[in-house]
Amino acid sequence: MGTCLVVAATAAEIEPFVRAMEGQQKKADVLITGVGMVATAFSLGSVLGRKTYDYAINVGICGAFSKELPLGALTFVERDTFYELGAEDDQQFLSIEDLGFGKASYQAISGFPSKEISALRKATGLTVNSVHGNEASIALAVARTGADVESMEGAAFYYACEQAGLPCAQIRSVSNYVERRDRNKWKIGLAVANLNEWLISYFGSD
Repeated sequence: MGTCLVVAATAAEIEPFVRAMEGQQKKADVLITGVGMVATAFSLGSVLGRKTYDYAINVGICGAFSKELPLGALTFVERDTFYELGAEDDQQFLSIEDLGFGKASYQAISGFPSKEISALRKATGLTVNSVHGNEASIALAVARTGADVESMEGAAFYYACEQAGLPCAQIRSVSNYVERRDRNKWKIGLAVANLNEWLISYFGSD
């Protein structure tokens, strides 16, 4: 399988996996970056500047824009975008590409063990500083991008891996729908359980 760096924003998202791997032959290092794209990019840059890995996997929970994705569903987020990276021109949004200053979308880089990952439902993601919770802004995000899920770290993970030339993949488990904020509807426990069950299976196989 090679040496893997498992990247998560919070320890709680992968605590069952970490416990399950205790005392076993080490197949992966774990990096807890903290929440958000800035923390993720800085943490990854620091680690990848000191140690070499064969591939990296970003894991965590996410919100889904479409209710066709069941709560608790696992997704392989193949491509992710920095949603806010650009400029407003009155009512028009100019992407970083429109401005000529780079790109906003990044994607998985082949070279990781892919059998279990390629079997997951494929999705596209948005990375945001503020998760959506307003009907008008949600509708705009869907209309502009057609994304399936959103997180606060995914595109930053892919960006850092691209800069390092590191094979990578992002796996997200749906904890809630992107809608007006109502924590009573969220299924964080289910999402975390399903994510960790998959992780344990992935690293338990040869």
